[in-house]
Amino acid sequence: MKKLLIVIVVLAALAFGAYKIFFSGKADGATNSIPKEKPLSISKNTPAFNTSFEKVLNAYFDLKAGLTDYDTAKADAAARLLASSADELKVNEIKGDSTGAFKAMAGSYAGAISGSAKNLVGETDLVKKKRQFQTLSEALYDLSRTVKYDRIKLFHQHCPMAFGDTEEGTWLSNSSDIVNPYLGKKHPKFKDKMLGCGDVTDSIDNTKQQ
Repeated sequence: MKKLLIVIVVLAALAFGAYKIFFSGKADGATNSIPKEKPLSISKNTPAFNTSFEKVLNAYFDLKAGLTDYDTAKADAAARLLASSADELKVNEIKGDSTGAFKAMAGSYAGAISGSAKNLVGETDLVKKKRQFQTLSEALYDLSRTVKYDRIKLFHQHCPMAFGDTEEGTWLSNSSDIVNPYLGKKHPKFKDKMLGCGDVTDSIDNTKQQ
């Protein structure tokens, strides 16, 4: 009788151990197999502002592409759209500006972008168009930093010889790869040999949730 009781206790212990190993392992495995969800990225500005700023960026990138390709018709069309998009930028939708100072700064930079874009369309000389592009690029750089746009990462890029051997130029890109809009694909002297000339001087990255 005593031996039978011992056998029953041992069997019960083994059964309990097998249960723990099987079900605990399965539960742990199931838990480990499910990837942890990342927190949703919440923009610091309203959807209305982000949409209006995206229009500015898209028109700017089209303008840059037009200049890179030496396509003045494409550049002019993009510059017109850039001017209207900058005029319609919803600066009043900027969040976290209790004093209104950032909204005022943003409005000033947007006005500078619009003015240079309109001047660019009015120029017939390609080099003069590129000088207007340089001016509006810096205004867009300042605007992007002011409003802390957080939908994409932007790169501030630089060419040391945009206007001759010693005069530099800058632009913005959504990629760290250098595609030089000043020297471009059809430069009268270099052709497309200097398309990759330049470097990244800064990046604007507000995409990471604070």
